[in-house]
Amino acid sequence: MAETEAETKARKERERDELYALDISDVEWHCAPGTEEHEERVEIAYLPEGAVAMRSSLDPDTVLRYTEAEWRAFVLGARDGEFDLKPMAHNGGLDVQ
Repeated sequence: MAETEAETKARKERERDELYALDISDVEWHCAPGTEEHEERVEIAYLPEGAVAMRSSLDPDTVLRYTEAEWRAFVLGARDGEFDLKPMAHNGGLDVQ
């Protein structure tokens, strides 16, 4: 039997609350290979049940957490180019309009 919209919303809220209740003070943070300690970078930590935490090296106290399903959807979208930058002068491309 399929979940109703209300049941899905309640389940997602419960998953989010459980994810943010986890103590992640001892997790190991990872960043892209080749980045230096002093460089601005995105860091991720692997959490239980396939969840992931993400933060900026410039603001390590602000941590976003994603369920395994959310993280999978993001990674697959990134691989498909969903989040590719539109070439603009500010990101190294030509500002063509």
